[in-house]
Amino acid sequence: MNTIEKVSMTCVVAGFCSFGLADNPISTYHYLADPSCAADGDTFYILTDVDDNNTQTTLTYDITGLSAFTSEDMKNWTDHGMIFKSKREFGDYPSNTWASGIAVKNGKIYIVYPDGASGVGMITASAIDGPYTDPIQESHGVHYIAANWGESVIGGCDGIGNCFDPGIFFDDDGTGYVIFGGGGTGQRPTGNNFDIIKFNEVDDKIIIDKNSLKRISLPNSLEAPYLHKKGDYYYLSFNNNGYVIDYGMSKDIMGPYDYVGTVIPGVAAVPGAHGVGGNNHQGFALFKGKWYAVYHDRRLVTSDNHPTSCTRQGVCSVNPNYENHRSVAIDELTWNGDKMNELVFTNEGPKQIKNFDPYRTYKATTSSKQLNIRSRTDWTKGKPVVHVLTPLASKESWIRVSGVDFGKGAENLRIKASNVGEDNKVEIHTDSASGTLAGSCELAKTSGWNDYKDNDCVMTGLSGVVGQVFFVFKGSKDSTMGLLEWEFQGTKREPEPQKPFGGKAWTIPGVIQMENFDVPGYGEGNDSFYDNDSLNNGESDYRKEDAPSVDLYLKSDGRIVVGYIQKDDWLEYTVNVAKDGDYTMFAAVASDGGSSFNLSVDGEDITEDVAVPAARKDENEEQNFDDYSKVAANVSLKAGEHILRFTATADWMDIDYINFVEGRDAKDDMPIGGETNRIVNAGIGFHLNVESKVYNVFNLRGNRVGSVNLSGMNAVQALKAARFGKGVYMLKQVDGSKKMMVNAAK
Repeated sequence: MNTIEKVSMTCVVAGFCSFGLADNPISTYHYLADPSCAADGDTFYILTDVDDNNTQTTLTYDITGLSAFTSEDMKNWTDHGMIFKSKREFGDYPSNTWASGIAVKNGKIYIVYPDGASGVGMITASAIDGPYTDPIQESHGVHYIAANWGESVIGGCDGIGNCFDPGIFFDDDGTGYVIFGGGGTGQRPTGNNFDIIKFNEVDDKIIIDKNSLKRISLPNSLEAPYLHKKGDYYYLSFNNNGYVIDYGMSKDIMGPYDYVGTVIPGVAAVPGAHGVGGNNHQGFALFKGKWYAVYHDRRLVTSDNHPTSCTRQGVCSVNPNYENHRSVAIDELTWNGDKMNELVFTNEGPKQIKNFDPYRTYKATTSSKQLNIRSRTDWTKGKPVVHVLTPLASKESWIRVSGVDFGKGAENLRIKASNVGEDNKVEIHTDSASGTLAGSCELAKTSGWNDYKDNDCVMTGLSGVVGQVFFVFKGSKDSTMGLLEWEFQGTKREPEPQKPFGGKAWTIPGVIQMENFDVPGYGEGNDSFYDNDSLNNGESDYRKEDAPSVDLYLKSDGRIVVGYIQKDDWLEYTVNVAKDGDYTMFAAVASDGGSSFNLSVDGEDITEDVAVPAARKDENEEQNFDDYSKVAANVSLKAGEHILRFTATADWMDIDYINFVEGRDAKDDMPIGGETNRIVNAGIGFHLNVESKVYNVFNLRGNRVGSVNLSGMNAVQALKAARFGKGVYMLKQVDGSKKMMVNAAK
């Protein structure tokens, strides 16, 4: 299923977003609201509502999606687009996704969201772009942690009027907490309308401790509860009855909390908001030694040249209602001992904390300021979202990147873009949109919106730290180019093909160790792998330099296997087939059931989907991923050098190696081990009685460096056949007790 989310159907009239604003708000081309934030390592995250749609009725919101932004320097922000949308991911829920909370732990994203004002759920992903799954459904069999109607973990909303505005927090020991609530009822009036509940994560499952549920009271609390911690104190902030962010503090996260005072004053005081106030929402996070606060205001909608707003039915308003449309900003938070000082609103936003490195690949929606642009989010079920920059090129249109350190100099810019127009180009200027021209990039014509090509552009005069770099978009027609990503290069880097691991193609017939896929090349079409997420879940440092996202696991017997394999992940191997003919493919695999894969050669399938059986369960009734099975398929191959691709066609599985044996229905000469070896072939199981001839190879430092098959040859011959260099190695039998020291110096 593919959809395209129009994140901003704005700027079509009223000056096309010609904003006289500084760096706050963080985006000027679509409305955003209800921010929360988190920080992890080198990245600061902001989660927001998509606030573009307008019902044209005061205080009537139509919010169905969540957007996300990230930064490493607090000045240049990457817009990741609509990362989650109501009923898009899960089909029948949630109906709305208003103010949500975000936390990041060990690189994993945790978001708690409301379904309007009726319930609170959770989604998780290994990266901010998704894809997102529902751990509450997976762990508890219900959609929500709390809900006013329908099934939930706690069976209701504990009398709270508005079951919404959830926040999420992880304590130092890894324990998680969700806080939610708002509104008022006779049972739970304002001032006593928040609940907090504890959870833990066990084997990737979120376990809610429903017995830990506790009520929290603070004076005049209306909505937007948010938790953070500094030193020994926990801080609970909230939007009060007067739309001011107040807070309390406690040494116990479960309370009680002592009221302190105001931390974010009314947003009518925001410069450039023309005195327009209204509700607010907040988040606080520590990043690189500084504290930051995110909030929303009305400075974008009240500006002279604001974005247009449209209903989902396409009815647009040139002057949308001020109350309904907000913009998200960020400023530095200061402290007086353990107390938070009142936030000072600025147009400039936080100071840039480090120079921007242009020699990396960035999403094209990365900027510190924008003019006359739109964007769209492309979504495919089960995959990360793709966010695309679509300039309004018939007028002054640009993005700006700040504090760029070009070092010794950039000579090339590579832009990946689609182009369905005739005269579209991108110019690079310094200091201003009409400043010194560093280079011009004519965009190659493409076949459609989702056909992206690399465009190389010669650059001059870009060296040292440049304060402002402008990407200026030129063309006669709006929205006919779509920019996906860009990177500067010191010198033009020509495309480089992928290369076989170790410099030599795998031989067929023979064994292919799956962790030794090809070394990736550079440029379009030269990848050697695809991994659905950027998070490495493996326990090995093997190949962290050239394939950091591939999940490689070091097993207790010294093997390295490819694990955590999801649907559509793929790996490629350069192979050399000895001769035309039929072969039997055997693969050593483990799964929790339902997994499958196929093989292709030079883009043509050589197998149908090969089912992977469920591993046997351990004493805890959990799937034992150390229990490898063999699956087999007959294949026909042509002699010569080819690219073999392994593609997962269903979640989740591990794979150790593939063995090609000459002939149809051939006997496996590399059994998994022991006296019995379970093989699955076309749904029929059979056993082989054979001793393993496979040995893991370790260097003298104890690091596993590969494996060899001693069938028909001695250890020295096997090491040479497997392309090991001269030296002394330790060989340990796979699924056996034999080991030997081998001198392959001759």
